Amino acid sequence: MTDVMTPAPPEPELEADEVPMRPTVRPNGGDRVFLGITKAAGFSTFVIMTAIGIFLLKGAWPTLQREGASFFTGYEWNAAAEGGGDFGVAVVVYYTIAIAVVAMAIAVPLAIITALFVNEYAPRRVRPALIAMVDLFAAVPSLIYGLWGRELASTHLQDVARWFDVHVSFIPPLRSPTNTYDGSTFIAATIVALMIMPIATAVIREVFAQAPVVEKEGALALGGTRWGMIRTVVLPFGKGGIIGGSMLALGRALGEPIAVALIIIPIFTPHLSISERGSNSVGSLIATKFSEAGPKELSALIAAGIALFAITLIVNFGASFIVARSRSGAATEG
Repeated sequence: MTDVMTPAPPEPELEADEVPMRPTVRPNGGDRVFLGITKAAGFSTFVIMTAIGIFLLKGAWPTLQREGASFFTGYEWNAAAEGGGDFGVAVVVYYTIAIAVVAMAIAVPLAIITALFVNEYAPRRVRPALIAMVDLFAAVPSLIYGLWGRELASTHLQDVARWFDVHVSFIPPLRSPTNTYDGSTFIAATIVALMIMPIATAVIREVFAQAPVVEKEGALALGGTRWGMIRTVVLPFGKGGIIGGSMLALGRALGEPIAVALIIIPIFTPHLSISERGSNSVGSLIATKFSEAGPKELSALIAAGIALFAITLIVNFGASFIVARSRSGAATEG
């Protein structure tokens, strides 16, 4: 007995308006123009960054030849020393990173909380006003923050630093051996944190707003609380936005010159305490000394700019790598 193969029934023919559309792979004229513009923009960014690096290296070359590696490890900055000056940026770079880290520790949690409040807790009728306020704060010039921090906030922040010194002095960075707090890393970092928080808030809020509504409603429908929904849906979805907004804010915190220069008392001796009097940064060093610098000190300032340029590039490349590995929404995909 042999099996009889039954032919499959023919597929029904589709009407003309039922035929599925298939995307074309050949770009049209508009696509070619847009592709050319984007390639030119990307290439121009690379060219500009390379040109900046060449300019900095050319201007700093006399100092790098004279000082060598000691320029990046030395502590002293004395333009009046014999031989044309003695320059080193180790302490300045240390204080630059310290100000940025303390500012990020203050600004990022506040930015996340503010973004969540605007998106998830604030009444709908006041959300546009809150969003506009955040954007306006991001547009305030750094000079205004510096003047405000110097004339008004500095006294109150010294009281905060004094409270830390009295009550949590067992943490070495919060202890001040001389009990003087003006012009310190803590005060400068707090003002910088207020400057960068609106930038981080705007980016993080925008990403949080794109969290899938279906998943948010599903989490609430299953009996979850609002905070449970935020913790399981919104925060995992916005992880890339948190990192991207934080790194954008960190870039400004590292390079901020004017506000820091108005607040700190410049020193070139390192100390661990962030509340101790005196601090420094590469940006403020360049801003305060550039106009009256001689040829050799000018070359040293440009070399300090190379150090800041390298730190910024490392931070941005690291942020790009982290964001690429944690795209928003990756944690919520089932």
